Amino acid sequence: MKALLLLLGLLVSVEASAHRFAPSLLEVTQLSAERFNATWKTPLQKVSATPIEPRWPDDCSVTSTSPWVQEGTGVLMQMQLACRAGLLGKSVGVTGLGENQSSALLRVHLADGIFHQAVFTADEPEFVIPEEGSAESVALDYSWLGAEHIWAGPDHLLFVMGLLLLVGWGRRLIVTVTAFTVGHSVTLAMVTLGVFGYPVSVVEFLIALSIYVLAVELAREDGGGALWRQPWWLAGVFGLLHGMGFAGTLAETGLPQSNVPIALLFFNIGIELGQLVFIALLVAVAALGRAFIGPQAVRLRPVPVYLLGGLSAMWCVERGLEVLV
Repeated sequence: MKALLLLLGLLVSVEASAHRFAPSLLEVTQLSAERFNATWKTPLQKVSATPIEPRWPDDCSVTSTSPWVQEGTGVLMQMQLACRAGLLGKSVGVTGLGENQSSALLRVHLADGIFHQAVFTADEPEFVIPEEGSAESVALDYSWLGAEHIWAGPDHLLFVMGLLLLVGWGRRLIVTVTAFTVGHSVTLAMVTLGVFGYPVSVVEFLIALSIYVLAVELAREDGGGALWRQPWWLAGVFGLLHGMGFAGTLAETGLPQSNVPIALLFFNIGIELGQLVFIALLVAVAALGRAFIGPQAVRLRPVPVYLLGGLSAMWCVERGLEVLV
């Protein structure tokens, strides 16, 4: 019956490469009372022909733009703005988010050290720039960003799915997922706060390898070895690696300097909420499988296990080549 859970992996793993659709970033810096510099970064890959573009207040005009420059998996451009009445109290937005099933991060650096940050979504594509930042808005925005990141990363979800297959539903799952949470929370905080750095390509390869190791353990015919008997060690150690992967998103989007602890805490909370919703969904699918298929579901176990192993092996090759380049 447990094997039926991983059939949902077919839905999660349509894209063989993870983290190709990072949020867009709009960063605005005030140069004088009426002049602003804006940096716009958006992913190369999109799911719609509709462009994702920033939208400015009516009294703002773009005076100059730079050529597009590729940076990682995205493209970046600079623009100069002239806003007759400044930006305080004005609405800034991003178009095309709904069509591309995406989001965008806004960072605004105003005079006198005022800093604002917000997340644009399809439901809320605009943000009115206030005179002071709000801790409540930072908490909400970063919770959303964390939940979105875990759901946009099939490698992280597949690892959680594999843990559920390994330990089943019960106390062992609670202990194992807690170990995974503690592991990735530690490295997420340490990397984000600049305690240490890491080679991104190597960590991405090791994340893929962690999923492959889990798949091999699931494929054992003798019922499982040491990792099955004490899965929390596997979850905790590999959680450290996955936390570095989560930190990569914050490295691209940044943290509001006036609310760093709140943003970091709620980004992690968003990840956990997204993870718990995913586990609940898998449990619901398992219950439906038991109701409609019954004992025959156990015969499907090799399908999700080999799916997990096949995808992770492909990621290992792909990311391993990136390490060597």
